[in-house]
Amino acid sequence: MDILLIAGLWLDGSAWDDVVPTLEALGHRPVPLTLPGQGDGSASAALDDQVAAVLAAMDSASGKPMVVGHSAACTLAWLAADARPEQVAKVALIGGFPAADGQPYADFFEAKDGVMPFPGWGPYEGPDSADLDEEAKRIFASAAIPVPEGVAKGVVRLTDERRFDVPVVLVCPEFTPAQAQAWIDAGDVPELAKAKHVDFVDIDSGHWPMVTKPIELARLLAAAAAEG
Repeated sequence: MDILLIAGLWLDGSAWDDVVPTLEALGHRPVPLTLPGQGDGSASAALDDQVAAVLAAMDSASGKPMVVGHSAACTLAWLAADARPEQVAKVALIGGFPAADGQPYADFFEAKDGVMPFPGWGPYEGPDSADLDEEAKRIFASAAIPVPEGVAKGVVRLTDERRFDVPVVLVCPEFTPAQAQAWIDAGDVPELAKAKHVDFVDIDSGHWPMVTKPIELARLLAAAAAEG
């Protein structure tokens, strides 16, 4: 199966470099995406530009792909399912949840000069970054790509309720499946509360398993793809 890989904030397609070989060895075709404004040199990209890039990758896929979103990009994967529900085999969400209609995409930190830079490790102390050593943190921070304000503050628009028919697998890194289910049950994740097919998969990692547990993550994604 074609597996589209969308990394979260401050990352480009190279975030998946250590995941790709295992997915290929397991018989899949991984397609890491470098999004407009996150690796192509543009600081003026908008959320719609990133959605368009994902849809273009879907159109180029062989058959129905699995669309994988990490962190904030869980919303991007869900927007793709909303735009083309008949064209997506499954959505995999890693360490995040889709925003609801009308919410900002990822307006989490202060923007400066039209972009939202990586805020440093302070906001991610604890389980998020516990499995990253100091060298890994330094490499991540030095390579972090400031996210265009037009992406971070873009408003999520969801229009097709057929998205709730698309199977979802939620990969739980720094939180447990039980915690995720509790958040959904409490109404904190309305989009997944309405989804008809949600499976939970645990992975013992921090927020960036593609960095710290790439082989295990690849195996989990391959298993999810094999289940159709």
